[in-house]
Amino acid sequence: MAVQITDANFEANVLKSSIPVLIDFWAPWCGPCRAMGPVIDELAAEYDGKVLIAKMNVDENPATPSKYAIRAIPTLILFKGGEVVEQITGAVSKSSIKDMIAQKALG
Repeated sequence: MAVQITDANFEANVLKSSIPVLIDFWAPWCGPCRAMGPVIDELAAEYDGKVLIAKMNVDENPATPSKYAIRAIPTLILFKGGEVVEQITGAVSKSSIKDMIAQKALG
């Protein structure tokens, strides 16, 4: 399962993480976000210990999405060493996400 990230724990769990972090910015009312949910959970299992796969509900946590100028959801942001290294907006395939992780996080 993907880890739930909030505005309160964002710095500790994402910016100070010793491994890369992929966050799925989503909301319960967003159809494409709900469709991506199972894919995000599968990735969390596949990358356990190598990449932290997380989700952030934009309705419950407005500060972080605002800071990173999230204008549409779902948006995936990959952090490495506390810095944004890649961002994808919209529903994308699992293989596209895996390619991004391989190139930007583990490469």
